[in-house]
Amino acid sequence: QVQLVESGGGLVQPGASLRLSCAASGFTFSYYVMGWYRQAAGKERELVATISSSGGTTYYEDSVKGRFTISRNNARNTVYLQMSSLNSEDTAVYYCNARFQRSDYWGQGTQVTVSS
Repeated sequence: QVQLVESGGGLVQPGASLRLSCAASGFTFSYYVMGWYRQAAGKERELVATISSSGGTTYYEDSVKGRFTISRNNARNTVYLQMSSLNSEDTAVYYCNARFQRSDYWGQGTQVTVSS
């Protein structure tokens, strides 16, 4: 069955870095556009970054440009989100998403908390 399993979240201080990983299985990973979304408490889920199936094209939400980097390893069926210069506004549950044609899959999320 389809699985997206996020890992790498945690509690960090402002200014720190974290790398999230999302391991995919149960579908042809290399066909899918992969994305990271986040949802802060009391807010709607928002798009953070996406990466094309080949990895050649990326998109970032304005507030994370220059701080976050999305990447993928199609041989390992894994997508990453490298986050740096974290601040309190980055606190949220981060979700991995896979999208191709009419298929749309989500992970269970990983909590990122930025606090001193």
